Amino acid sequence: MMDNLRAASNHVVLKVILGVIILSFVLTGVGNYIIGGNSDYAAKVNGQEISRAQLEQAFNNERSRQQQMLGDQFSQLASNDGYMQQMRQQALSHLVDQALLDQYIHDLHISISDEQVKQAIFAQQAFQTNGKFDNAKYNSLLTSMGFTADRYAEALRKQLATQQLINAVANTDFMLKDETAKLVDLVSQKREIRQATLDVNTMAVKQTTTDDETSQYYQQHKNDFMAPEQFRVSYVKMDAASLQETVSNAEIQSWYEQHKADYTQPERNRYSIIQTKTEADASAVLAQLKGGADFAALAKSKSIDPISVRKGGDMGWLEPATTPDELKNAGLTQKGQLSEVIKSSVGFLVVRLDDIQPKQIKPLAEVRDAVAEKAKQEKAVDAFYQQQQKVSEAASNDNELLAGAAQVSGLNIVETGWFSRDRVPQELNFDAVKNAVFNGGLIGQNGAPGNNSDIITVDGDRAFVLRISEHKPEAVKPLYEVKAQIADTLKHDKATQQAKAQADKLLADLKAGKHDALSAAGLTLSTSKTVDRNSQDPVAQTAFNLPQPVNSKPSWGVSEDMQGNVVLVALDKVSSGSLPPEQVEQMVKGVTQNNGQLAFEALLENLRKAAKIKYGAAAQMQ
Repeated sequence: MMDNLRAASNHVVLKVILGVIILSFVLTGVGNYIIGGNSDYAAKVNGQEISRAQLEQAFNNERSRQQQMLGDQFSQLASNDGYMQQMRQQALSHLVDQALLDQYIHDLHISISDEQVKQAIFAQQAFQTNGKFDNAKYNSLLTSMGFTADRYAEALRKQLATQQLINAVANTDFMLKDETAKLVDLVSQKREIRQATLDVNTMAVKQTTTDDETSQYYQQHKNDFMAPEQFRVSYVKMDAASLQETVSNAEIQSWYEQHKADYTQPERNRYSIIQTKTEADASAVLAQLKGGADFAALAKSKSIDPISVRKGGDMGWLEPATTPDELKNAGLTQKGQLSEVIKSSVGFLVVRLDDIQPKQIKPLAEVRDAVAEKAKQEKAVDAFYQQQQKVSEAASNDNELLAGAAQVSGLNIVETGWFSRDRVPQELNFDAVKNAVFNGGLIGQNGAPGNNSDIITVDGDRAFVLRISEHKPEAVKPLYEVKAQIADTLKHDKATQQAKAQADKLLADLKAGKHDALSAAGLTLSTSKTVDRNSQDPVAQTAFNLPQPVNSKPSWGVSEDMQGNVVLVALDKVSSGSLPPEQVEQMVKGVTQNNGQLAFEALLENLRKAAKIKYGAAAQMQ
């Protein structure tokens, strides 16, 4: 079967596949199986060596994965040596785990057949076109990743064996019907409650504070009253879009002449082929064709190329850059002309030149609007860069003012108000601009204004030159600015404490049977409402922590609502609910999967404990 797969990826049609296709699924760990080791190893697992090359590949794979996932944030993490060393150790840990699993799989005699590997390859969407396995795409992808068919199949065999082991361990957990019923009862349970609210804000209005309390709180919580670092910025903004002008006929013609290749289709030929295993077979086919046999019919019955045979040998239109050398050198110049038998790396070919399409150049009149637009954009970009150069020179020559930059550009100087890192004006909210403002390089001594910035380009079509006009470092706000805020906080804290103390006393009275305690305090219970376990309301969550009512008497508790008020809770009734069958199924599946994951982690831990693992010098290399 592997011979067939190898042969299927070695046909002349595949030589015309255009471009490099990136694999749409991650071949994580595949290379680890096929890279040889050397004396400078990373680890030895029960005598099996993990080489430095394997570790470097695994580390680079993880680095690329995180870079793609985290984007710009990754560069900051990558500058931390500790973080990168931790990533390296994680990569090595995964390699060790994989080696342990491979050895365990071998001991259990778990094997994957050729047919299973074949079906797994055919099932990969990355190898499919319109939902069907595409041998050309398969060959191209493997080549772009540096794999042969055999090497990829062997790596995939190991991955399938590992997955079989994981499934065997993780899918063994189950729940009994009685366990499921109890879990459903617990999850779907509903509770009927009433509540009485002690309004903390109303009570806070009646509280008082002293200057000593305010001052003491201020001293103890100064970090809560930090004024962030603040800036005022002056800037000149350049925008390529504002520099667009109309272009003349001469400029349009000139741009078209310089970019004529963009509107040119090179000469193309259309070929059909018949591929055979032996020269004798090819000669027989050629003789039949010269005798008047139908080319398409012969191709379908005689050709061994699996792709072109479906189209009667037709290979479609080919440009010079995509035409195989065997066809280029066949000496075919006339429509319908047949080649002699051609020896190739995949057997023997008989080729027919079906059609010739000469080089075609779209006339300017046909593409004038598109050319004019591109010429206009290019002209604006040129003016944009010239403007940047003038502004840069002016801002450098007079490094403590922006007047020169504004004068040479004809643009206005814009002044911002005060802003901090978390409140950047929208017009300056670009990473490159914020980095220039906040990295400290534009601040002079003792916080005085510093020099003009360099040209800062954003999004390719806008640019800034700026300077920091004023700067305020981070500092604790003075007491007079936050005194009212502190007083409100203290009053609210006092009110909360008073409400909790009152609620605790009422709770004790109610539990003692003093049913008029609430009315005496001027409180009334709300109407009954039903809550379920999934509610995010803290009052409902408190209700599910209360004991069930006994003898039709409510069970009492104290909670806080989402507004911070103190609430007395009366639990009147507990009832069972129900769940739809599909939700029960999903719940059971989640529990069993979680248990299966725990079982697999336990297996790995036992394998680690029983193994002899020795780490080499390469494990610590950066």
